[in-house]
Amino acid sequence: MTETTQRTGGKILVDQLLVHGADCAYCVPGESYLEVLDALYDVRDRFSLFNARHEAGAANMAEAYGKLTGRPGICMVTRGPGACQAAVGVHIAYQDSTPMILLVGQVGRDTMDRESFQEIDYRQMFGPVAKWAAQIDSADRIPEYMARAFRVATSGRPGPVVLALPEDMLTDVVCVADAQPYAASLPSLTASDAQDIMAELARAERPLVIAGGPGWSDAGSQALQAFAEANALPVATSFRRQDAIDNRSEHYVGDFGTGVAPSLVKRVAEADLLLVIGARLGEITTKTYATLSVPTPAQKLIHIHADANEIGRVYSPFLSAVSEPNSALAALNLCAPVAREAVWKQSLRDEYLADSEPPTHDYPLDMGQAMADVRDLLPAGTVVTLDAGNHTGWPQRFLRYARPGRQIGSTCGSMGYAVPAAVAASLADPTRQVLAFVGDGGFMMTGMEIATAVQHGGRPIILVFNNGTYGTIRMHQEREHPARVSGTDILASDIGQISRGLGAAHSRVTETGQFKPALLAAFEHDGPTVIELMTDPEQISTRTTVSRLRGV
Repeated sequence: MTETTQRTGGKILVDQLLVHGADCAYCVPGESYLEVLDALYDVRDRFSLFNARHEAGAANMAEAYGKLTGRPGICMVTRGPGACQAAVGVHIAYQDSTPMILLVGQVGRDTMDRESFQEIDYRQMFGPVAKWAAQIDSADRIPEYMARAFRVATSGRPGPVVLALPEDMLTDVVCVADAQPYAASLPSLTASDAQDIMAELARAERPLVIAGGPGWSDAGSQALQAFAEANALPVATSFRRQDAIDNRSEHYVGDFGTGVAPSLVKRVAEADLLLVIGARLGEITTKTYATLSVPTPAQKLIHIHADANEIGRVYSPFLSAVSEPNSALAALNLCAPVAREAVWKQSLRDEYLADSEPPTHDYPLDMGQAMADVRDLLPAGTVVTLDAGNHTGWPQRFLRYARPGRQIGSTCGSMGYAVPAAVAASLADPTRQVLAFVGDGGFMMTGMEIATAVQHGGRPIILVFNNGTYGTIRMHQEREHPARVSGTDILASDIGQISRGLGAAHSRVTETGQFKPALLAAFEHDGPTVIELMTDPEQISTRTTVSRLRGV
């Protein structure tokens, strides 16, 4: 675009989205950014606009897109209430290190600082939960701000960017050149650092790799597996990053999630070296910072992370290197492998296999058998989306993940994530199978986004675990205050009627034998399907029951 071309601010912004390779956005429309919506009409052959039913759904869709593609998911919402409701997606993107750009319509510049209709200072509001929050007050600076937004969202540790767009700025007509397409700045592991790391691995007798964090490519995951195989290393993953390595590999030994196997926690204490690649070593991965001593772990810690500020935030490493994971594995695989006995690795693998074998369950619907059916039937490349709650222990503990399949879940524990994430994944590629796991509580929060899938041609399968309670909170409640149930019961709703009303097929599974046929029918259905699983409220997690928590 030449500098002599007259364009509105709204058109300039849309042109920048195209310059930087964006192909879609998720929105709830608003009058504060009408000029952007109008400019999108002219490029509807090149850019898809998915109008969600709620701003939280739109933001979660954009966040899931960022996880799936490694490119910033674009969300557009209006000022005030729209921005407040989209804030949950920004928080998820921040804690999950996901590239995302939230574009917020703003009041006109001539009415600012008067507490005008729906006015909020988004720089203050989003400052603590975004990598960068700014306001574009001049239309001729839109290319500059947008180029920076894409770079900030994707460079180093990825994350969300929030840009406020005053509505009168979007109507200004100016001459300005487009920016050049962005390129993320990603640090790489040096050959010297790789050699130092390999030297420490050679000295270790009981090493353990913990892989996680954002930015893993399919090739990077394969490189991680090759590295583990060449050096006889056990590999565990951080919370909800189980697709970083093929779980069928003899070197995969489990995940440090909410339902981590006790045997794996025990093995961390026995390890003499931890090689952490990409993971933050956050609260969930370390069981509230209890599995490793703070600030200096008993184990020799080697931490590789894309953000220098993340290294040493809690745990002081013996060695560290600033690198994104894919180039780190490429550099490590260039080094001579370390010969080692496989006894240590095999012990961890055997424990993982034993722990991931679904137990029998004395209830009409045996969730262990249902998970075995899912494990056997899911096509390669399936995207599995996870909500918050104890029900996700079933897919986290008993399914096998591998690229190009993906595990997409919020690590910040936000309920209502799985359905919009599944919708986004299905809209990105309607030929790809997408399977969401959500509780009845989470489904009632964002289940209406099924209508978004229906409107735009998505076909996700939604498994709703219906046990009539907010299960995770009930578990904590029973542990701290046994038999004093307060605020955690959920009145039964007709999920079938809701699902059908939104345009989805529905089946209600009350017995084990009904599940497999329902899943197979969902695979064949050309549209969204909700499979309602009537699960045992007594089985409060995969590892305990209400009676056990009560000491009965």
